[in-house]
Amino acid sequence: MNILLTGPTNKKLESKLSVTGSKSETNRLLLLQAIFPNIVLENLSESDDGSAMAKGLKIKEGVVDIHHAGTAMRFLTAYFASQNGKNITLTGSERMQERPIKVLVNALRDLGAEISYLKNEDFPPIQIKGKELTFNKVSLPANISSQYISALLLIAPSLKNGLELELIGSITSVPYIKMTLSLLDQIGIKNHFKENTIKVFGATQVKDIKVTVESDWSSASYFFSLVAMSEPGSSITLSSYKRNSLQGDSILKELYLNFGVETTFDGNFVHISKIGPPKNDALEYDLTNAPDLAQTVVVTCFGLGMSCHLSGLHTLKIKETDRLVAMENELKKLGALVSITDHSLTLSPSEISTKEVRIDTYNDHRMAMAFGPLALKRPLIINSAEVVSKSYPNFWKDFEKIGFTTKVL
Repeated sequence: MNILLTGPTNKKLESKLSVTGSKSETNRLLLLQAIFPNIVLENLSESDDGSAMAKGLKIKEGVVDIHHAGTAMRFLTAYFASQNGKNITLTGSERMQERPIKVLVNALRDLGAEISYLKNEDFPPIQIKGKELTFNKVSLPANISSQYISALLLIAPSLKNGLELELIGSITSVPYIKMTLSLLDQIGIKNHFKENTIKVFGATQVKDIKVTVESDWSSASYFFSLVAMSEPGSSITLSSYKRNSLQGDSILKELYLNFGVETTFDGNFVHISKIGPPKNDALEYDLTNAPDLAQTVVVTCFGLGMSCHLSGLHTLKIKETDRLVAMENELKKLGALVSITDHSLTLSPSEISTKEVRIDTYNDHRMAMAFGPLALKRPLIINSAEVVSKSYPNFWKDFEKIGFTTKVL
């Protein structure tokens, strides 16, 4: 589905929306619930990734196809490997079969898991023969995707001897690791994280508990971008969010102050308000701990005529697409002066082209959503716009509530 997206004529925005639960928290908690069924979950993500995770966990034997859901691939690999007697083939989309899983498979094998590659070495699809994992110590490179690390931490309570995980080198995405450990804390699992060693203790049961999933800060980022590009006095209110969030992407509150956007809380509602112009005409920021914000931040800077240099982006090359290359391609269509390395993106002040442009989305939900706010400045054609369902199925409907129009082409 390709759409023509046109912004509202009134650039002073005012709206109140409810955002689906965090995909990151949802998938972690679904795995913990599979281990401890007496956990009750509320406000689960409505995303494709969350659905893929939930469906995968219910399959006892045979093929589990998680399509584009990278988090589900990593988490389910660890889960099935630790489930004695399960025999699972875990596969995904063509792109998923190009995303490496070697580091996680090797770590699980070190713990005693039986996993084999069915097509290309180091990549899905994989065959998993679940068994009791009795070894309890393993090491991993610290600069890998935090999902590999979290996958091991999440199954650790179900291991007879728990798990001691040593991270070698400088750690990437610490907030996501701390999110996982905080969720373990919430359900009563003992753990500690000191220097580069994480220890999680085993448990046969947890007390009855109800956990409410916080709404997704990554999804909120697109509304921060909208407000940043709108007129002063604009305000968008979102629910349900926590002042002291577990999510690394909650750095939006501080990051978007650079764009004249203020964040305030009222209970579980967060108010995003445009209070003035950007503080500077250039932004330099290290997104090592929140790389999923990169696309949104770059588009925000482009829409405001600012320059930026974003670093810490090395994990973007193995996402749904190579996000650095994809951003360079699509921004250049719009007239941007942009360059990339394997770990950074640099944007020079640029004027937005007025010629017709079709934004390709590369089967990547964040490509579609990051460019959406730019329709405040000029109409955009978004190709394969339905890809937003991966994390935020109601994204375009919520844009329409704000005053945007979407026309299917």
